[in-house]
Amino acid sequence: MTHPTRLKAIAAASLLSFCMSAHADQYPSRALNIIVPFSPGGVTDVMARLVANKLQDDLGATVVVVNKPGAGTTIATNYVAKSAPDGYNILMAASSFTIGPSLYKEKAGYDPEKNFKPVSLLATVPHLLVVNPQLPVTDVTSLVKNMQSGDQVRANFGSSGPGTSNHLEGELFASMAGLNLNHIPFKGSVPALTAIAGNDVSFMFVDIAAAKPFLDSNKVKPIAITTSKRSALWPQLPTVEESGLKNFHATPWLGFVVPAGTPDSVIATLNKSLAKMRNDPQVGERFAAMGIEPVFNSATEFHQFMRSDRVKWEDVISRAKISAAD
Repeated sequence: MTHPTRLKAIAAASLLSFCMSAHADQYPSRALNIIVPFSPGGVTDVMARLVANKLQDDLGATVVVVNKPGAGTTIATNYVAKSAPDGYNILMAASSFTIGPSLYKEKAGYDPEKNFKPVSLLATVPHLLVVNPQLPVTDVTSLVKNMQSGDQVRANFGSSGPGTSNHLEGELFASMAGLNLNHIPFKGSVPALTAIAGNDVSFMFVDIAAAKPFLDSNKVKPIAITTSKRSALWPQLPTVEESGLKNFHATPWLGFVVPAGTPDSVIATLNKSLAKMRNDPQVGERFAAMGIEPVFNSATEFHQFMRSDRVKWEDVISRAKISAAD
């Protein structure tokens, strides 16, 4: 016969287990934080706030966007990596998430796979290959031939800074095309685009939102897009591959990741809510206005995507000998 005291202890333990299980099943039971590694006002921040509002409506819990810019996105990334693995701190990861460890080495402070779990790839950010309108090129093939002319200025390509996605895309382009090019970094896309408009730099890869004012005023000319297939955002524009460079595709991205150890049930809850945005007309319209394309895929698909992206850029960084100090 079981002693009454022991029975009470078993009952109490069972009740505690039940309550803990019920509490876990109630996720989210308090406010969620989306940690954005950039300053307020940019595309990533605007997108995070749109997604936060949709999540809040669907999950019935407050969703707050917290901006933690700095140190090449590593401040925000490490903050989330060290937070409790309970789904209440979510990182809005960008392409720099998988690129960072190759650029900063041990200074990055995190490993994308060991310290995090994927939730969903939210969107991709197609980049345009733009040139000076006076440059006698109409496609990638003619651009490559022009770069081979030996003219020092013609062999310059611009970027918004060392180690940025458009810098790495330029290095990938040079490597695949067999070109010896000069990387000219600027403090942002606007100064780089201004240099192209002034014919000081021949070309650059750039997001649609940043390029739009220069495109509208015909100060730069688009000749291709970096996606693997034509983009719905610019269907008449050929891909870089179509335009003359086989197997080239490079698309920056934005997605949600959470700390390693976060329960799969929590990730499933978030993913299910995010998936509802895939065909949401408002999301589609707002994303298109920002020059980004909605994805909202599964955690497994996002994991595979990130792994492939990491390998690609690790190779580019290694071959071009790029570091965060460049």
